[in-house]
Amino acid sequence: MADLFDEPQAGQNTPEFTVSEISGEVKRTLEGSFGRIRVKGEVGRVFKARSGHIYYDIKDDRSVLACTTWKGQIANLSVVPEEGLEVVVTGRLTAFGGQSKYNMNVDEVAVAGQGALMALLEKRKKQLAAEGLFEDSRKKPLPYLPRFIGVVTSPSGAVIRDILHRLRDRFPRKVLVWPVAVQGQNCASEVAHAIRGFNQFTPGGALPRPDLIIVARGGGSIEDLWGFNEEIVARAAAESEIPLISAVGHETDTTLIDFVSDRRAPTPTAAAELAVPVRLELAAWINDQGARAVRAAGQAVQLRRQRLNDLSRAMPRAERLLESPRQRLDQVADRLPNALIAGVQRRRVSLSERGASLRPATLQQLVARRQDGLRNLSARLTLRPIVQDVGRKGEALQALAQRLDKAQTARMDRQKQLLEASGRQLEILSYKATLARGYAVVRNESGVITTRAQAEASETALNIEFNDGVLPLSEK
Repeated sequence: MADLFDEPQAGQNTPEFTVSEISGEVKRTLEGSFGRIRVKGEVGRVFKARSGHIYYDIKDDRSVLACTTWKGQIANLSVVPEEGLEVVVTGRLTAFGGQSKYNMNVDEVAVAGQGALMALLEKRKKQLAAEGLFEDSRKKPLPYLPRFIGVVTSPSGAVIRDILHRLRDRFPRKVLVWPVAVQGQNCASEVAHAIRGFNQFTPGGALPRPDLIIVARGGGSIEDLWGFNEEIVARAAAESEIPLISAVGHETDTTLIDFVSDRRAPTPTAAAELAVPVRLELAAWINDQGARAVRAAGQAVQLRRQRLNDLSRAMPRAERLLESPRQRLDQVADRLPNALIAGVQRRRVSLSERGASLRPATLQQLVARRQDGLRNLSARLTLRPIVQDVGRKGEALQALAQRLDKAQTARMDRQKQLLEASGRQLEILSYKATLARGYAVVRNESGVITTRAQAEASETALNIEFNDGVLPLSEK
C-alpha cells in the first residue's frame, strides 16, 4: 500500500505536445525571432524544379543554409543565383515541419562586391564563347544606307538625343525607338524583348521592319551596366536576324552584348556614325565619281579617235583603190557591143536548125501515132478481167466457208464425246452404283444415319433407300 502514496518523480508533470504542435511552435519562434534578414555567402547547389521554384544553398567555410525562391518571386530578382557566385540574399527564415528542417525564403539577391560580378561575367563569357556565339563567321555585315533604324534605349535619356542629332547631321533616316529600362532588375528582360520584337516585325507592315538595330546606353558602373551582361540579352542579340550595333557605356566599358553583336561602337554617338554615311561626303563622292566617269569616257573617245587616225593614214586613198576597177570596166564596155552581136547570130543559127524539123506533115504523123496508141489502150480496158477476178474470189470464199463448217462440226463432236465420258464417270462415282451392288442408305429427317447408335437414338421414322426405291419404316 505504500507504493500508491509515493511522491512523483521530477518532470512527470511536464505538458505533452503533438508533433504538429511542436513543429508549429518552432516555426513561429524562428520567424518571430529573426524576421527579415540579410545573409552573405557563396551559392552552392542550385536546382530549378518543374514547378518553377528554385532551391539552392548559401554556404561559407563551415555551414550551409538552404534557400528557396518561389516561382512568383523569381521575376523580381535582380540576379538569378548561380553556383559559385558570392551573393547577399534577403528574406525570412522559416521551418518546414514535414522534414524537421528550416530554410530561408529569399525574395532579393544581390552580388556581394565587384569581384564576384567580374567572376560571374568571365564564367558567362567562357560559356557563350564555347557555344560559338563570339565567332566572326556568324556576324552579319551592316547595311550601307538603312532605310529604317531601330533603337533600343531609354526614351528619356541623353543617349537617344545624341543618336538622333548625329543621324540628322550625317544622313537623316527614319528611327523607331523601343523604350526600355537601361538598368535595374527589368533591364535584361525588356532589352531582350525589344530585340526579338524588332525581328518579328513584318516587312511592309504597318510598322516597318528595321534594317539595323542599335542597342545603346550611357556610361556607368558595372552594376549599372549589368543588365547587358545577362545571358538572355546576349542570346537575343545572337539570334537577331537584323544586323545589330551595341553601344553600351563608354569606350572602356565592355559587356556581353558587345561580343555577340555584329558591330561594337565605343559610344552611342559612334553607333550613329557607323549606321549611316555622311550625306555631304557621299554626294561629293558621287560627284567625284561622275567627273571621273566623264573624264574616263572622254579619254577613251580621244584614244579611239587617235587610233582611227593612225589606221586611216596606213590605208590607201579611195582614188587609188578605184583605178584598177575603173580600167577593167572600160575594157569590158569596149568588148560588149561585139559580144552582143556575136551572141545574137549564134542564137539565130540555132533557131533555124531546130525550125527546119518542125513541119506540119511531121506533126500530123506524130499526132496519128499517139491516137493509135490511145485506141489500143482503151480496147484493153474492158470489164472482163474484173469479172473473172471477182469469180475467182467468190470460189475461194466458198471453199473457206465449207472448211469452217467442217471444223465447227468436228469440234462439236469432240465436245459431245467429252461430255458423254464425263457423264459416265459421274455415274460410276455416284452412290447409285453402290446401291445397285446391294447396299442401302438409311435416313431420318436430320439426314443420313451411319451408325446403329444414331438409328436407336433417332426420334423420327427411318427411311431406307434401295436401288429401286425408298422403303419407309414405322416410328419406333
